[in-house]
Amino acid sequence: MRITVLTVPECPNAPLALERITAALAGRAAQTELVEIHDPDQAATRGMNGSPTILLDGVDPFASAGAVPSVSCRLYRDADGEVTGAPSVAALREALTGASQVSAAAPVDCCERDALDAVGRAGRGRRAPAEQGLRAVHQAVLRYFAETGTAPGPEVLEPVAEQAGRTARELLAELAAEDFLTLDEAGQIHAAYPFCAVPTRHRVQIEGGVEVWSMCAIDALGIPPMLEADAVITSSDPVNGEQVTITTRGEAATWEPEDAVVFVGQRPGGGPAATACCDALNFFTSTASAQTWINDHPGIPGRVVTQAQAEEIAQQTFGPLLAL
Repeated sequence: MRITVLTVPECPNAPLALERITAALAGRAAQTELVEIHDPDQAATRGMNGSPTILLDGVDPFASAGAVPSVSCRLYRDADGEVTGAPSVAALREALTGASQVSAAAPVDCCERDALDAVGRAGRGRRAPAEQGLRAVHQAVLRYFAETGTAPGPEVLEPVAEQAGRTARELLAELAAEDFLTLDEAGQIHAAYPFCAVPTRHRVQIEGGVEVWSMCAIDALGIPPMLEADAVITSSDPVNGEQVTITTRGEAATWEPEDAVVFVGQRPGGGPAATACCDALNFFTSTASAQTWINDHPGIPGRVVTQAQAEEIAQQTFGPLLAL
């Protein structure tokens, strides 16, 4: 775990925060750094809501709704109502435990209570079953997208469907019912996660190949591992409109800006991922920008995840899709 303490120079409560973090860790391994913030612009970029601010893997677990980036002194209230200059050891221990569980669970935790439920089809994953031609047609759709940047029509898929003794339209309807893809009113493919047939906020340029659109941030990150190909992902922060770029080379990814994060959320009520969560899984240039979006969308539960967590989620979700 990476723990970052953001402070203004000579903050009197910084040593107290570090002391309590050490006590809460109780010997557990963690990378702890102290970062000095000198002006409000830096505070906004790094997600500092007063000095000291403690980030666990880039997320402020003590941020209150509507918190505004600031270089002012920050105070914390413990369970007994006492106000001090740093979170209590008990509060830090609870936050550290929660962050550790999120980090460990994020790649595979797709249960109904999780914000990623729609992404992972309630834990069932996005790899279509092999029975009755479903996987063969699903994979044919994904490969067509990857090769052309467009969706195949049913006529393109007919030879594959015939091998299972079924029609392409029949199989597409079944895949849509199980939320492996979505169809428009004419029965044409609108999206086959992670691809989309129409322009979106998220573009992926496959190295040596075509440019494709993805449904959401996690989908975009899932295309390189699914295809085992390098790519350049470009998106835009929905709050400030600034560009986020992720360049993948093998298993490594370079993010610009370096403080970019991903918010994963899901609209209440369930339904297919295309309507339940795809517009709520976005790249943000910073945790502070993501928090602004969260404050503006109180009806969408979810969480901010780090770059590493987002990459792992994408790998776990989309990496196996083209396996036989």
